[in-house]
Amino acid sequence: MNATATDPTLSPLELEVQRIRQLHADGQHAHALQAAQTLLAEVPDDVDALYLVARSQRYLGQIDAALQTLARLEQQRPHYSRVHEERGHCYVVMRDAPRAIDALLHAVNINPALPSSWNLLEGLYRMTGDTANAATAASHVATLKRLAPEIVRATSHFSDGEFDPAEQIIRAYLLKAGNDVEAMRLLARIGLARDVLDDAEILLEAVLKIAPDFRAARYDYACVLLERHLYKRACEETEKLLAVDPRHLDYRALYASANVGLGEHERAIALYRELLRDAPGAADLHLSLAHSLKTQGRTAESIEAYRAAAAARADFGDAYWSLANLKTYRFTDEEIARMRAAEAAPSTQTVDRYHLSFALGKALEDRSEYAESWRYYSQGNALKRSESRYRPEIIETNTHRQIDVCTREFFASRDGVGDPRPDPIFIVGLPRAGSTLIEQILASHSRVEGTHELGEIPRMVLDLQGRQPDLDDPRYPGVLAELAHGDFLRLGEKYVSETRIYRGNKPYFIDKMPNNFRHIGLIHLMLPNAKIIDARREPIACCFSNLKQLFATGQEFTYSVEDIARYYRTYLDVMQHWDEVLPGRVLRVHHEDVVDDLESNVRRILDFCGLDFEPSCLEFYKTARSVRTASSEQVRQPIFRDGLDQWTKFEPWLGPLKDALGDALVRYR
Repeated sequence: MNATATDPTLSPLELEVQRIRQLHADGQHAHALQAAQTLLAEVPDDVDALYLVARSQRYLGQIDAALQTLARLEQQRPHYSRVHEERGHCYVVMRDAPRAIDALLHAVNINPALPSSWNLLEGLYRMTGDTANAATAASHVATLKRLAPEIVRATSHFSDGEFDPAEQIIRAYLLKAGNDVEAMRLLARIGLARDVLDDAEILLEAVLKIAPDFRAARYDYACVLLERHLYKRACEETEKLLAVDPRHLDYRALYASANVGLGEHERAIALYRELLRDAPGAADLHLSLAHSLKTQGRTAESIEAYRAAAAARADFGDAYWSLANLKTYRFTDEEIARMRAAEAAPSTQTVDRYHLSFALGKALEDRSEYAESWRYYSQGNALKRSESRYRPEIIETNTHRQIDVCTREFFASRDGVGDPRPDPIFIVGLPRAGSTLIEQILASHSRVEGTHELGEIPRMVLDLQGRQPDLDDPRYPGVLAELAHGDFLRLGEKYVSETRIYRGNKPYFIDKMPNNFRHIGLIHLMLPNAKIIDARREPIACCFSNLKQLFATGQEFTYSVEDIARYYRTYLDVMQHWDEVLPGRVLRVHHEDVVDDLESNVRRILDFCGLDFEPSCLEFYKTARSVRTASSEQVRQPIFRDGLDQWTKFEPWLGPLKDALGDALVRYR
């Protein structure tokens, strides 16, 4: 037995897979098939076992059986490059060049680090007289040969979503090779895929210092900046790429996304329309265009673009969910039938399936088919939660630490240490609690700039936590006690400076990032004169509204009854603490009160912010501005009561939610 076979870190399953691969390497394909089939009987859906069975069947000339096994494997993992590569090998044996080329192209489009596929493609193209594509395939073969074998192997794992082995291989290689820019770039891409954005940014900055003309690395760098909400810098980096290659589709699409981040929606709309002239079948571009049109209140045009996205790809769940998320759109019978068919299709990806489930939940709710609607909402939540790494105890630990660290005495000893400017108005609370309505009311005032959900406070918190934070024993908020008074002044100045890009000339602006309620202590220290408004909604209505909402990013606590109830209770705990240690610092606005008595509550909000009353704030729905949140269409209409009691239609299924909320049903007031 070889040394690796006794590796104590490998599971029995991994050891058996390794043994079968060695049988292949030794040419013992019949023994490999027998062993792989035995393994498959024990783990019927295991990807490695299925792949090894199919590969053994091909080597033994059992091509029909191999293709059947690959079809079964594709159902388990449709975007696994080796499925399509192995299918290409089968078609080569069958001397079916067109289907072989199609399968191998599918493989390399998923995973460009497949030397065997590129070699076969080069030969097939030459055999069919396609010299141009043969040359392209040959150039890919040459590129892979120039790279270190470790980089090729790690890239192949990364392309197939196997991040752990990719990272292990590339880190070991970098320890040996030093500053290899291709390896550093790959490690950064793994960080980006895993949302370890600070490490990815640092790695790519280092790569570009060594190789400033490395365009692929600069593109990745711009993507990281975009994910970190550093939109101006993302624009600057993308402009450098466009100066070299102005027609590059990926550069242009990234530039449009960065402009969306800056709130330059008209420019983004023009960019997306120009892109679609060059790539009319690109479903994602139709979707991005529709999002920008929706944000600008151009609803009819956005519907047309969402429909074009759905037409471009039949199972494009996000296109259907985006139509549902307009809240005012009503699906036709034909559209519902198409959604049901796509949701039920075995080949539909999980991400599309949960988008379709949420869309069907909304479509059927609008038709008063509440039992079936709840079934789809529940299915969508279960699918989304299955992908999530959310751990409620992390938020609860943060809350306990905030209460321990941020005492009355703590704040009293740091009174007035931050930036004294009163410019920001923070609106915090849970999503779907009425914060967009308050934002729209305030943004209708002549002295207030409406921006959107700004990422500056969460990014500062990440920086305070430090690199590779211990989520079970976090550095923040305890680190607040270690900061000098001048540090809070610098943080406040940095916040005002970094948010300047989202503002016009008005003296005040809104930051409507709901989850900032966890960081009111930090906000108070760095911006002692900023205004803070807590948008609160009755717990069942709020939690139910979150359970039927699929968010574009974040808000991972909303995809199960237990998670949303625990989050709501934690929110009440920390807000009670802020009320006790910073009395009068936060204005609480109950959504139900605003709906019942708009004018009194508008006047109360304006008084708290030190603003004179303006009638335009009562006619907030007439204010033309970009609104990005799920309530964008609702706040463009006068206030209505219908949404307050929407949850009662689903009351037969909400018993577990009521139980999980417990005394929050009373103490939220």
